[in-house]
Amino acid sequence: MQAPESKDSQGPEQLEDERIVLDVWLADYPFPTYDGRDFLAPLRERAAEFERAHPEYRIDITGHDFWTMPGLVAQAAGEGRAPHVAGYYTTDSQLARDARRADGTPLFTSVGAALAGRSEILGEPVVVDDLDATVRDSYSFDGELVSLPLTVTTMLCYANTTLLRRAGVTELPRTWDEVVGACEALAGTEDAPGHGITWANDGWVFQQAIALQNGLLADRDNGRSGPARTVDIASEQMLDWVRWWALLQEDGHYLYTGGTSDWGGAFEAFVQQRVAFTFDSSKAARELIQAGAQSGFEVAVFPLPRNAHAPYAGQPVSGDSLWLAAGLDKATEDGALALMQYLIGPANAADWHRTNGFVPVTGAALDLLERSGWFDRRPQQRVAGEQLKASDRSPAALGALLGDFAGINDVITGAMDEILSKGAEPVKTFGDAAVKAQRLLDAYTRAQAAVASTA
Repeated sequence: MQAPESKDSQGPEQLEDERIVLDVWLADYPFPTYDGRDFLAPLRERAAEFERAHPEYRIDITGHDFWTMPGLVAQAAGEGRAPHVAGYYTTDSQLARDARRADGTPLFTSVGAALAGRSEILGEPVVVDDLDATVRDSYSFDGELVSLPLTVTTMLCYANTTLLRRAGVTELPRTWDEVVGACEALAGTEDAPGHGITWANDGWVFQQAIALQNGLLADRDNGRSGPARTVDIASEQMLDWVRWWALLQEDGHYLYTGGTSDWGGAFEAFVQQRVAFTFDSSKAARELIQAGAQSGFEVAVFPLPRNAHAPYAGQPVSGDSLWLAAGLDKATEDGALALMQYLIGPANAADWHRTNGFVPVTGAALDLLERSGWFDRRPQQRVAGEQLKASDRSPAALGALLGDFAGINDVITGAMDEILSKGAEPVKTFGDAAVKAQRLLDAYTRAQAAVASTA
């Protein structure tokens, strides 16, 4: 049967071209889903479902490396072709807040302001009020949700309980001192692993360690009550962490796999049973447990050990959030907002957890997984959410908002590499690094001021 023509005699293909296009850029990652599909495959499926429910829209999803996303968006904005929705990594949040169009106006608008208190958009229920409180606060500024959290992880500790039982360790370590005790017990066993523990020398680890001790990386409440102007990577909390880490290595308990951000090396050392403990993303729980089972040992999942001599605050989240372009026409903005709500609707947020292991971001998604028995069968997948609920949601627990966070992280991990690889003295090394980190933040601040002066 021939399709009916429209009033202006346009055919189906022309009508197809008249759909409102939503240009969505998402962070893509090299690891597949648990069922072997490309990382973004579930989100592309959700976009196709949204198109069927809202045939007036077409969703164009483009995947980009999360490292390069801010630069690519900035370039596109300068050329007048910025996406309508862009996914930024957590530590790039300040870059998104500061992003500008060629005319100097903000590139993104607040998701909370755009929602304007509505309960539904294009028939899609607004679910942001059901966001996990810690997750919501992590992406809020002055109490307003500025971007929509989609992919959420936290850092956890993993233990080879088979090795621990052999060493007579029956309780998982909850403090730094208890980690030392467990490592000493391991070292005293016959056929002991070469070391007790490993983790990657990565900026994310330092952020966790500082927050766990109720410490701040930056002024102005970690950059959450105003743009950060000073960064302190030689604080008491930082130096306590660095000295403890260095002492673990000196005593033969910590294995440095070499180089910065060597997550793969730490993963392999744990799987090969060269260590009994490792730190990794909550996303890695399934992979580590399966790898352990294939190698004949059991894996326990539990919160990161903390400094028992410091007050506890919480742990910053990681992952990606969705930023909404400013200045969109109403139809495009409503379509983008409705798509965002659809992506984190209960069933879809639960599916995103099941397919990739990310923390379910809403209470309804968590309830759905609980009722289905998911966590009863996989209790290790529950730990990350429980850890986030333990947060006091203070600026320390939520983590810092910083310009050039990536560069500052490179300074931090470079300093730690000097200590681990060359035996550099911690206080002087991090004191020198603090000067370099402040220079980076100062340069970023000057660049932002220059942009503002030409707007």
